[in-house]
Amino acid sequence: MKVIICGAGQVGFNIARHLASEQHDVTVIDRSPELIAKVQNSLDVQALIGYASHPDLLERAGARDADMIIAVTLFDEVNMVACQVAHSLFDVPKKIARVRAQNYLNPIWRDLFSRDHMPIDVIISPEVEVAEAVIRRLEVPGAFDMVTFCDDLVRAVGVILREDCPVVNTPLRQLTELFPDLNIVVTSIMRNGKLIIPSGDDQLLVGDNIYFVSAKSHVARALSVFGRDEEEARRIIIVGGGNIGSFIAEKLIANDPKIQIKIIEMDDEKAQAVAKDIPKAIVLHGDALDVDIQKEANVKAAETIIAVTNDDKVNILSSLLAKQAGCSRAISLINNNSFGPMTYSVGIDAFVDPRQTTVSSILQHMRRGRIRSLQNLAGGAAEVLEAVALETSPLVGKPLRDIRLPAGIIIGSVVRDGEVIVPKGGTIIKPDDIVVVFTRLEMIKKVEELFSVRLEYF
Repeated sequence: MKVIICGAGQVGFNIARHLASEQHDVTVIDRSPELIAKVQNSLDVQALIGYASHPDLLERAGARDADMIIAVTLFDEVNMVACQVAHSLFDVPKKIARVRAQNYLNPIWRDLFSRDHMPIDVIISPEVEVAEAVIRRLEVPGAFDMVTFCDDLVRAVGVILREDCPVVNTPLRQLTELFPDLNIVVTSIMRNGKLIIPSGDDQLLVGDNIYFVSAKSHVARALSVFGRDEEEARRIIIVGGGNIGSFIAEKLIANDPKIQIKIIEMDDEKAQAVAKDIPKAIVLHGDALDVDIQKEANVKAAETIIAVTNDDKVNILSSLLAKQAGCSRAISLINNNSFGPMTYSVGIDAFVDPRQTTVSSILQHMRRGRIRSLQNLAGGAAEVLEAVALETSPLVGKPLRDIRLPAGIIIGSVVRDGEVIVPKGGTIIKPDDIVVVFTRLEMIKKVEELFSVRLEYF
């Protein structure tokens, strides 16, 4: 596939890295010589310096025979114009644009991005993606991550194993014997920075970050087994009243009018605007790193603090101050990916990486075969996805124990007619079953082949 990526920032660079590793033909455009130099020095892709919306540069990038353009520059207008030019002059089949300003995304202007006006096939809104990722983490207290699949019938949940976990030092194959009602599949273990796709002989150790896949109805039981059953938060403090913080507050209040939300915002004008727009929230104007402001917000009585400012250091430090004061749980927005892994060791319970959420949204539209949705996990080292099994798939028609899946691929769940099936050795996948698969990133092509239409299908 030939892909043009407009923008070489964190999101553009990581999409290019993913696609280049899968041997796609990738060209990256950015006006920054420094960012283009980084791309050239790090990735096996073509890189051009200039404005991504200029027709001559898009032509040099190969737009005439490109399959897709992904516009993720810092500027919404450049992204939109790049897609318009790609459509009008070069007839690029698929156009994806990142649009941050919520004014463009107001439902009353939904016709703006139609084929007759500004033909963009997929709009990615990082603020909305991040806010929804935070809300998912709130839904499952005790987890550092949660992703839904199959219309929320199936969930992939990430938990950190502490010393009080009842099943540490236990081989995975013994979990079913110890807990017959535990209908889950442990799909990955992150240990000392290394991703492990486990077998039945692997043990769970203190400090492991694990992902398990299960039916939504079994998640609470699994969290209890892993020693992470916690109460859902009712008193929440949000640090940052920007687009993300406001979206989270509005969504939480809409879901539960009795929830108590307090928002700390540094900018006076923005604080007043948030107070006006979200009257059911208490808005405090001040610095979240000021102990007096945190006392005024009564952080010691809060169950969760959510720090989503534009400054990673403010997010981390305000979360730590709140936890030190007695707040039960902290969720932070972390833009710098080098900060992410250290957050757990300093006491932050969960973090959201906006780059990873945006990359996941974009990759979903790039995967081949009958893949319906996916999420990039483990810092980009793995993906978990749902796909429809076709009649010609090698997965169909024989027991899973007889299928030699490549190392690095594990089936987490099978959904048939709305029923979630925990895959075992004797499970037989049927045509049109929805399969949730966890895979190392380097094995994604093998997964695509498992769910692609073959010639004999016709």
